[in-house]
Amino acid sequence: MFKSKKAILCVVTLLVLTIGLVGCGSEEAVQTEYFSIGTGGTAGVYYPLGGAMANLIDEEVANLSVSAQSTGASVENVRLISNQEVEIAIIQNDIASYAYDGVQQFDEPVENLRGVATLYPEVIQIVVREDAGIEEISDLKGKRVAVGSPGSGVEANASQILNTFGITYDDLDEDYLSFAEAAGRLSDRQIDAAFLTAGLPTAAVMDVAATQDIDLLNFSQEQIDELNSKYPYLTGVEAPANVYRGQDSKVSTVALQATLIVQEDLPEDLVYEITEAIFENRDRLISAHDRAEEITVDTAQAGMTIPLHPGAERYFNEVE
Repeated sequence: MFKSKKAILCVVTLLVLTIGLVGCGSEEAVQTEYFSIGTGGTAGVYYPLGGAMANLIDEEVANLSVSAQSTGASVENVRLISNQEVEIAIIQNDIASYAYDGVQQFDEPVENLRGVATLYPEVIQIVVREDAGIEEISDLKGKRVAVGSPGSGVEANASQILNTFGITYDDLDEDYLSFAEAAGRLSDRQIDAAFLTAGLPTAAVMDVAATQDIDLLNFSQEQIDELNSKYPYLTGVEAPANVYRGQDSKVSTVALQATLIVQEDLPEDLVYEITEAIFENRDRLISAHDRAEEITVDTAQAGMTIPLHPGAERYFNEVE
């Protein structure tokens, strides 16, 4: 009898140890991963929209904790993805192409980029103080102009546009400023104009319009055609009247596409879940930022300039 009780005790002990070991294994299997989304400056669209995406993915994708990281935007985000310092990022589609091909600002190809979706048009806005006497692109000569942060997508666009129309930085007093810095300088009347590439409306521009009379520089159709022929990513768009206080007329300009990218080596199933979370819950993104209204399955591959990640591709194939 004693031996029987002892045997039973041994069996129970073994069962407890086995359950304990299985429990430890389960904890390892569901260990939380921590991801970052590279966005942009706090005064632009990337940061609040990226923050909303981070919260959404965090809630919808199991065992994944995601946070938004304020950065210098497109070019820096490519570097962060390349160095595996962030897993997800928002960048301009022209910068995505330049990075993947190793041209323009990139000395060699950045091959670990993969697309998830194009999000919304990023409008190139040349914001001018109304009393600065700037009516045409040529009027920027001799003016104090913010051209974007050094090496940013905005700065690349500013350089492209100015050079297309025969203007160099030698022709103006250029200042390399972020969205927020440019807004502050415009409000303080320290600069006459600023290049911004962002969705409409842009918080930084709204802040300026609250204190200064501003306008957006208008391009003629001929100028838009010239830019598009030289840079196919720059397509004509129209900014409606009254996007900003004091901007009484619609404005013709050009735009790119904001693009969500990931590291190439992220698992297919995980990127599928991330893509699904974004598009199946876009109403929650819209409540966070109006620009999310333009994030749709129908337009998610328009303007994509790099290969899709297999996880995103599988999602779009299933919902078509």
